[in-house]
Amino acid sequence: WKIDPFLPADNKAGAFAEESSFATLFPKYREKYLREVWSAVTRALETQGIACTLDLVHGSMSVRTTRKTYDPYIILKARDLIKLLARGVAVTQAVKILNDDISSDIIKIGNLVRNKERFVKRRQRIIGPDGSTLKAIELLTQCYVLVQGSTVSVMGPHKSLKEVRRIVLDCMKNIHPIYRIKELMIRRELAKDPKLATESWDRFLPKFRKNHLKTSEKTAKKNERLETKNASRKAAGLPEESLADVAAKKKVYTPFPPTQLPRKVDLQLESGEYFLKKHEKDARESAQRKQKQAETTEKRRAGRAEAFVAPEEDAAPTVEEKRKRKRNDMELETAQKEEQVKGTKKSKKKTKSKHEIEEEEVS
Repeated sequence: WKIDPFLPADNKAGAFAEESSFATLFPKYREKYLREVWSAVTRALETQGIACTLDLVHGSMSVRTTRKTYDPYIILKARDLIKLLARGVAVTQAVKILNDDISSDIIKIGNLVRNKERFVKRRQRIIGPDGSTLKAIELLTQCYVLVQGSTVSVMGPHKSLKEVRRIVLDCMKNIHPIYRIKELMIRRELAKDPKLATESWDRFLPKFRKNHLKTSEKTAKKNERLETKNASRKAAGLPEESLADVAAKKKVYTPFPPTQLPRKVDLQLESGEYFLKKHEKDARESAQRKQKQAETTEKRRAGRAEAFVAPEEDAAPTVEEKRKRKRNDMELETAQKEEQVKGTKKSKKKTKSKHEIEEEEVS
């Protein structure tokens, strides 16, 4: 329904019996800006019959009703105005809160995430790359959103304020805003169809998984399991398996438990390492370490030597090679001509003239 503006004629009781006032603190970095725009704030509030004070000593702003105030709710609007100014909203945008169809909400997000780095990362998700996510939220909800420090300031209709609060709080709980944006877009399209007004929209809305792993994380876990399995198979004397073998092989249910794998002590007993003395074990480990170092050194030396290997170059042919090649080409041409001559002689012998054929028939 249409909301009519509250006029002085609507206040039948006249001036208020008592004065109402609100005050709020502002950070030090806002002092210079507030001093510059305070005349514009004063003019905007005077039209509504509200008096305002800027206290630079204590760093606070205050608003109070006067004898000229006629709207009983305008003092709460003025309170929201000074709160928005303290939270970094520009004065041209903040004075719009005095309109009846616009409300404000300041969402506190500072105590939702303990880790500082995680908090900064999730707060940046609300803004998105080059502010694209924030712009999408503003277009879908018809709200003004400002992310500043540990708060998010929102201005817009009542219904949209609830949607923005839900998006912001879910983002701080590690649910990306793009999911809620997609849901809002679907809801806006469904609202255009009057047939769906009395039906549930759950079947149209997407259902997102909260706990999911990235593809790289899944692959890393799978490879880790395969490595531990191959190490156990190698210890037991069985051939190693690849990812393709695991995928091809189907799991068959069996009620019997798997064979027990050998322990580390069993493997040491089998190889004889268990019976070695301490100095023998140390000598064996040092020998293995030296062998590994020698292999690594050899690989590095080979890699450095590759840079000094001269590449293969196509050298220009000498005079003797050119003469030899020319002589071979001439011999090949003469051989081809002789073959052609022989072929023509044979064809002449096979073909007879018409006169010779007629003489043979007469005889």
